[in-house]
Amino acid sequence: MQKKMDRYAECLDQTAAVCRQIFGEDLTGVYLHGSLAMGCFNPEKSDLDLIVVVRRGITLEQKMGFLEKVAGLNGQAPAKGIELSVVKKEYCQNFVHPTPYELHFSNAHLQWLRDDPRGYAERMNGTDRDLAAHFTVIKRRGIVLYGEEIDRVFAEVPKDAYMDSIWFDVSGAEDEIRQNPVYVILNLCRAEAFRREGLVLSKKEGGEWGRKKLPAAYRSLISSALESYGSEGIMEAGGPELKAFAGFMLGLMQKDYEKAAGR
Repeated sequence: MQKKMDRYAECLDQTAAVCRQIFGEDLTGVYLHGSLAMGCFNPEKSDLDLIVVVRRGITLEQKMGFLEKVAGLNGQAPAKGIELSVVKKEYCQNFVHPTPYELHFSNAHLQWLRDDPRGYAERMNGTDRDLAAHFTVIKRRGIVLYGEEIDRVFAEVPKDAYMDSIWFDVSGAEDEIRQNPVYVILNLCRAEAFRREGLVLSKKEGGEWGRKKLPAAYRSLISSALESYGSEGIMEAGGPELKAFAGFMLGLMQKDYEKAAGR
């Protein structure tokens, strides 16, 4: 994993430097989470996941300058690019769910950014359920790229908020699994690992857990997802098999996750 970290160290260092340049004394820190922090990074299938924490709200001019520089650095990142959110420190320490964010950047929105950078900077803000999961991973396994120590910045995310974040991500699995089988299979496994055992796992670790703990009938499918996730290969599986797995897993989880989410 250190070799993979080294490969993208310059991109990460430059991103942290851009944060320091743009946000100055208002920057609390830059924190790595996701697959690179958790030891299962695949440059063909993973992105660089970052949370940037600031002490107060950022201006439109700061947003536009930051986006221009990060978009330039995105070419040095793996195929899926950089994904980051800028959040205020107050929401890391006094958690709110869904969590407000100042700005978000990812490959998914690059065309909008290119076509209308000012409009993007003005409108790419709001609240995000996913931040509960990102903060939880940072708290347990994140890496400081710049700034204050994690325990000084991030409070514990309430369990119900984390479970709502997970459920928001996996509840559409029956419809999504055919389009992205590897991600959905491994994500369902790690969601069930948290429900049963309170484990905060990477996708790879979730798949390994599922291969041991879930019914034998699904072990081959999970093994195929793990093999594809760790290589450049494309997973091949039949639609009915995928949908059956998703339905089985959601059936295990739905009651507990929806209860946590207050539904």
